[in-house]
Amino acid sequence: MFSNTFMADEKTFHFRNEKIQSLLLEMGLQRSTDSLFSLIVNRLAQFPNISLARIWLVKNGDICSSCSLRSECCNQEKCLHLVASAGQSVSDNTVDWSRLDGDHRRFPIGARKVGHIAATGSPVIVKSISKDSKWILHPDWAKQECINGFAGQPMAFHGETMGVLAVFTKSEIAQPALDILNIISNHAAAALVNARAFEKIEELTRRLEAENNYLREELLSSTTYGGFIGQSASLQRILQQIDLVASTDASVLILGESGTGKELVARELHQRSARRNRPLIKVNCASIPKDLFSSEFFGHVKGAFSGAVANRVGKFGAAHQGTLFLDEIGEMPLEQQAHLLRILQEGEYERVGEEKTRKADVRIIAATNKNLKEEVEKGRFREDLYFRLNVFPITVPPLRKKNEDIPLLANHFLKQFLIDMKRPVFHFTPAQIQRLSQYSWPGNVRELQNIVERFAIASSSAPTNLDFFNCLGTETHPTSQTHSFLPNEQILTEKEMIQLQKKNIEEALNQCRGKIYGTDGAAKLLGLKPTTLTTRIKKLNIARD
Repeated sequence: MFSNTFMADEKTFHFRNEKIQSLLLEMGLQRSTDSLFSLIVNRLAQFPNISLARIWLVKNGDICSSCSLRSECCNQEKCLHLVASAGQSVSDNTVDWSRLDGDHRRFPIGARKVGHIAATGSPVIVKSISKDSKWILHPDWAKQECINGFAGQPMAFHGETMGVLAVFTKSEIAQPALDILNIISNHAAAALVNARAFEKIEELTRRLEAENNYLREELLSSTTYGGFIGQSASLQRILQQIDLVASTDASVLILGESGTGKELVARELHQRSARRNRPLIKVNCASIPKDLFSSEFFGHVKGAFSGAVANRVGKFGAAHQGTLFLDEIGEMPLEQQAHLLRILQEGEYERVGEEKTRKADVRIIAATNKNLKEEVEKGRFREDLYFRLNVFPITVPPLRKKNEDIPLLANHFLKQFLIDMKRPVFHFTPAQIQRLSQYSWPGNVRELQNIVERFAIASSSAPTNLDFFNCLGTETHPTSQTHSFLPNEQILTEKEMIQLQKKNIEEALNQCRGKIYGTDGAAKLLGLKPTTLTTRIKKLNIARD
């Protein structure tokens, strides 16, 4: 491939044949840009006569306001970013030439020799600095480091200059070495295109997997929650608020007791927004361990810490161009609140173990059952984060304050559960609806849904005759508005209580045709464990048909 005459002498720098062949082969195998750039500069820096090897890529301007070369930049749109560096100083062993945050981390297009290469697409060669130093900004530094040559090649692919590859050499550069450096830069550009394609595929694959997982969860929750059901004035007010803010990117804070349907409001906000075709990602802030916060929200790269066996996108990555729903935000510890506030303010984040800065194009919706204003006053919630989230608050009232919605909700859930159980559909009787409307529902809509499901399970026979609360056990208690089932507050003796219990069990056994176990058994109907019911049957000497 290359002539073996390209051997090194003391005054002129050449490349060794076998090392270049190995480098070109390995470049084509890289599937990430970071590994590709690191491979190139580190391999080049291993040649004895190369002091420093660097790669700059053409990217959008990002630090224009603080860039030391801003005066030489024409439009602050694109510039050259230093992405890889390797070498060793001969004058100071403590200097780290692999750092990417030094004075030359950015070059405007057209400025200095590196910018000139990117602007013209032509190489800049200084075969001998002592004879030609017009391209050397700091000749004293070159002399101090015993550097005598410079070669910068454009990394071009299909006529587009993607970056610049440059080396500083201790010896004068011979033409054969320049030819091979040109080959390396061309291969580097092609390998860069391939690596970016692999990264894009991997990123899309991870994002698709994350979206699929979340969409499956959202589909499951949406099919069990039933959407907005009701006709109360408070529900109409919530829908009006959703219409007002959904089309914007403003942060929304949803307030309300547990089980009121805050997540349903968040889903509706997302569905009515311009981000509806992108994912809605839910995060339960109360369930994230402190040590895993950064990984959970921002993601990590493989090997970033013990247990990081694969790359992880993180919630912000999965929600890119979509919506991030921060549920139970009031439970987030103060230290984690500070990390969250930073990304909300700056709109940027880095994955754990990765230096690459990523943009966070995410709409934030938060929800809590706490009074965040009081939490701020007590020092348990950051005031600046509270104001960042509370741009547009929506309060979801408890179910007890919208009784007119209970009949519609209850019958909707009942129909849904009966269809799922492949049973005939029926509705609650007026008496049962009255009982439901008199209950305080401390668990709100979630409790109503749970009770209706239990009722649907127990209604295998004569459903309209079932006493709603009695058949569902002792967990559900009517409010003070609901009268006792005992006429005139009659007090029963112990013997009468035992007879009443015996009669109740006999009636349950009769309805279930003597069956105790299973979803259609008497134990389920009575809200008891099957073993407990069996013991009572024996104790009360109840006969089973």
